Amino acid sequence: MKTKTKLLLGAVAALLSTGVSAGAVIADAQVRITEVAPWASSNSPYASDWFELTNTGTSAVNITGWKMDDNSNSFSSAVALTGITSIAAGESAIFIENSVNASFLSTWFGSSSPSALHIGNYSGSGVGLSTAGDAVNIYNASGALQAAVTFGASDTTSPFQTFDNAAGLNNTMISSLSVAGVNGAFVATNDSAEIGSPGAISAVPEPETYALFLAGLGLTGFMARLRKKKEVA
Repeated sequence: MKTKTKLLLGAVAALLSTGVSAGAVIADAQVRITEVAPWASSNSPYASDWFELTNTGTSAVNITGWKMDDNSNSFSSAVALTGITSIAAGESAIFIENSVNASFLSTWFGSSSPSALHIGNYSGSGVGLSTAGDAVNIYNASGALQAAVTFGASDTTSPFQTFDNAAGLNNTMISSLSVAGVNGAFVATNDSAEIGSPGAISAVPEPETYALFLAGLGLTGFMARLRKKKEVA
């Protein structure tokens, strides 16, 4: 028993000291819908609704062939996400209904739009987002649901605040509204009636951080069980 204990402790210690391959094992790509502006088609200069996807995982996600739908919740009714084929770990990308990228950038950022901001598009019948309440569903190329949120009525008077899902909630209703100065939100440069955080990137822990964290938890649990056995003996 003592020999097995020493071997287990040695293995855990080795993992803690290196943190190498374990990171590759637990690296995971997860896409979340982190912001939605269902009022923009009627209350913004660029006249198009939009939403934000964020890769909260630790590896890039290939989104080729991915689609979106609203509250009809149907892959067969979904329309293609275009203009972006990959979202890097920790990166956010904006998808705007219709190709109004230049107007969107001018409204939100003026002449100083972030060079790293990625913008894609979508368009088609029946996927307009309703200010009375709606949903955004994201499907991969095979039709598997990857992310989903629903939301209630949005702002109908100024200021128009986006739905803020910086918490990365999934498959649930979101209701928090963007507030300037919170979670990267700000007032649009050329439209003081709009508040949101398009393209804001959330910090994502490195894979090694996860490895060390999980290894530490494992070691803590093992030592606790070992002490308990000694007390019983």
